[in-house]
Amino acid sequence: MSPLAGQHASLHSTIRNPERPWAACHAGAADYQPPVWTLIEFEAPADISDELAAELADSLLSPGWYANWNSDAEATVVFPGKVFRYPRGDQAGRADAQAHGRSVGVPEPQLDWTD
Repeated sequence: MSPLAGQHASLHSTIRNPERPWAACHAGAADYQPPVWTLIEFEAPADISDELAAELADSLLSPGWYANWNSDAEATVVFPGKVFRYPRGDQAGRADAQAHGRSVGVPEPQLDWTD
């Protein structure tokens, strides 16, 4: 099952350069997660970051899924029902997002996003 609960057509026309989905094995998968995941990388205009974050926060399944991206200045991490934004390199902001991730079942090895 995909970690996305639904499709949001409003964003489909603004997301650019989707890469081919690719599979990845993750040694740190929790019992509720499949051993092989499908990852999709894409680009989107900065002006839809808020909309994209809101759509993902409403769509990601629980427990333990998240999405993240960075602009030049800001890191964004989206969990089901919660969005974290912090200046890139801000350890306190990152720690807050990681603490939330732990609280919603994201395994420790998966809290390793780049910001």
